[in-house]
Amino acid sequence: MKFSPALQPATLIQRYKRFLADVITPEGETLTLHCPNTGAMTGCATPGDTVWYSTSENTKRKYPHTWEMTETQSGAFICVNTLRANQLVKEALTNGILPELVGYGTQKSEVKYGDESSRIDFMLQAEDRPECYIEVKSVTLAEEENGFFPDAVTLRGQKHLRELMSVAAAGKRAVLLFAVLHSAIERFSPARHIDPKYAQLLNEAQKQGVEIFAYKAELSADNMTLRSSLPIVL
Repeated sequence: MKFSPALQPATLIQRYKRFLADVITPEGETLTLHCPNTGAMTGCATPGDTVWYSTSENTKRKYPHTWEMTETQSGAFICVNTLRANQLVKEALTNGILPELVGYGTQKSEVKYGDESSRIDFMLQAEDRPECYIEVKSVTLAEEENGFFPDAVTLRGQKHLRELMSVAAAGKRAVLLFAVLHSAIERFSPARHIDPKYAQLLNEAQKQGVEIFAYKAELSADNMTLRSSLPIVL
């Protein structure tokens, strides 16, 4: 996924009200960016970090600039725009980058399913195999080289695990794909220290047939692509 037009750099002053961040450009101008991430953003929003932002062509937007990536003072790149995870996975599915998920002729997005009124991120279909339901989660929380999800207690994420277990029990393929959007992460685990219930459900889901994958994105201020499978430690 190439950024066009190119992202612009600025220095982070502060993130506040969850959806806003103030930055200062290299020219000394102060801007308020839209922050498309409602999570804790631990380690992703330290004042003094470099922020890479996009600018919308929609002149009616109150905040036309969007915070896309953080370049930390230690040199790590982190995609903080949670919408990008699904876009990356869609691109990877279309281009056959994920070997575990090739061979399907039809790809649908945001399909209603389950007993808890959910929408699956992707549903893949082919004539010769069961439907494949894919839920995508964005991973940005890093402790050294370990990546964790979630970065805050997520009742919604717990619901998605229950829904995926129901899919697997019905004989269909259920997949949970963690899109690792932090360049320093080399392995993935559930954040048991943050949301023990989610970690418990993830273990249960794997035992009940839900397939779990973690794929790391290659990140830069110019583009990003899902590239490599990471080990998962449950």
